[in-house]
Formats: sequence, structure tokens, C-alpha cells
Amino acid sequence: MLAALLVGAADLPVTGVVKALLDRVPFVDVDSGLSTVERNVLFELRLPRVLLGAMVGGLLAIAGAGYQGVFRNPLADPYLLGAAAGAGVGATLVIVVVPGDPAFAIPLAAFVGAISGVFLAYALGSTAGRGNGSGAATLVLAGVAVSNFLAAVQTFLQQANAEELQRIFSWILGGLGLADWPTVAMIAPYALVSTVVLLLHGRLLDVLSVGEEEATSLGVSAARVRLIVLVAASLATACAVAVSGLIGFVGIVVPHAVRRLAGGSYRVVLPLSLLLGAAFLELADLFARTVVAPGELPLGVVTAFVGAPFFVVILRATRRQVDT
Repeated sequence: MLAALLVGAADLPVTGVVKALLDRVPFVDVDSGLSTVERNVLFELRLPRVLLGAMVGGLLAIAGAGYQGVFRNPLADPYLLGAAAGAGVGATLVIVVVPGDPAFAIPLAAFVGAISGVFLAYALGSTAGRGNGSGAATLVLAGVAVSNFLAAVQTFLQQANAEELQRIFSWILGGLGLADWPTVAMIAPYALVSTVVLLLHGRLLDVLSVGEEEATSLGVSAARVRLIVLVAASLATACAVAVSGLIGFVGIVVPHAVRRLAGGSYRVVLPLSLLLGAAFLELADLFARTVVAPGELPLGVVTAFVGAPFFVVILRATRRQVDT
């Protein structure tokens, strides 16, 4: 985060940035030595973008860990139940229907769309899987069906409004270029609630990982844990995609890396995924806005460059475990 604050089109001095941040702490009075322009760059451009990037990366990573814990599958990601497709439809609708530049309406519509997509998948999966003992598998299939349906709706909207394709694709590819303080404030309460709920369910996910029958014998309601974790993880995902667009692979790569480094206990995986996800997206965003400066790469492209090879590694490791 400090590196992201310092590096950019206008490089800022390390000492000045640290002093300027300390000066904002209550009862601390420090002269940063930064000019007015440098302070504006720091507090109006860099700091909200850095905070938003940390929130988005952390939310996607901890949501991915939650999904993987519920479905007991390291290949599960935060977009499994239709959050990405729902957000895409919501954002596309606003872009093609609302005249002008509805910048603040796009995140709100994407948030509502993501929540609606997950709700539809859960309702469909719960109804179809009732009584057959295959709730988790049915829920995944419902998520696939809902995602494909919503993707078809979005494609239809794009084809019917070809003049807006550039704006639609710029949102889909992801980025933090429009970060500001109102956007940070908009998602902060939801991000806090979803993160706290997920962190509090680490021990229960460990119990659930041994199997539903064993969890039930220990007094843990697998259905209730699954529902709470899915709701919290879906809320975290909706917050992230609403303000950043579709950024892939963070929810798969980061939790898997944490398990490699620190073991499989979700009491460890969840908080470390939150921290490592924030750091990973900060580095990706730093690369995206500096490698082709003064231009900017789509953030989703950068994470895909890193995540796609890592995903292949996960697939190979998972296949070896199955074969064994």
C-alpha cells in the first residue's frame, strides 16, 4: 500500500507521505513538507484508490476462501453462483438505459445485480436440491445455469446497443481508475459486515471440511453454516465487483497460495487470504497503471496474466490428489 501511494505519474517522497499520513492522526501535528498539489494527489487520488484496491482484493480473496470451504473444492471462486453475471447485467443496463455518464449509478446497479444473481441461483438450487441430499452440487449447477442465462441477457443488451460497447467492456475488464472517497464510503459498511461474519465462521468451516455427517454429529448444522457463509461471501463479492468491475482469479489464486504456505485450517486461511488478497491487488494495480504510463492496463488483464498459469498449477495438483 505504501508503494502504491508513492509511485505513479507524480512520484511522492517517502518521508513526506509518511508525515502527511501521520498528520491526519488525531492529536498528532507534523509538517509533511508536501506542496498543495502533492497533498491533493496523495489524499484525493492515490489514497482512495489504494484503500479501494485493498478492500476489493481482500474481499475477493476471503470470499473465494469461503466458497472453497463451503463446497470443499479449491477451484471454487467468488463468481461461482452468478455474482459476476448479475453485476454485468446491472452495469450494462445502466450504461445503455441511463443517459449521460451515470458514474455513481453503475456501482449501485452492479451491486444489486450481483446480489440478485446469487439469490436467484440459491433459490433455484435450494428448490431443485430439496430432499435429494445433494444440496451443494445442485447449488453449483444452479449457479452455472443462472450465470449462462444472465450472460446471454448481457450479450443481447450489448448487441442491441453497439454504440456503448466500449464503455461496457471498459467496466467488464475491471479497474480502479474511478476510485474516490464516496465510492469507498459506499461499500465500506457492507465490506465490514461480510468480512467479520466470514472470519467468525473459520472454526465452523474447519468442522464442515470433515464432512456433513461428522459435522452434524458434532452439533453443527451444515445447512445453516453453508447459508451464512454463502450470504456473507456473496455480499463481499458484490461489493468488490460493484466498484471494480470483473477482476478474475484473485479468489482462486490467493486462498490456494495461503493454504500452501500456512496449512488448510480456515481459522488461518480466511484472515491471511484477506491480507494477501489486498496486497496482491495493490501490486497488480500498481503494475497496471505504471507499465504503460501515462496509459493504464485493465486490472482484470493483469490478474489474468498471473492467475491463469497459477490456475493450471492448481488443476494439476488437484488431479494428482484425485488420482492418488
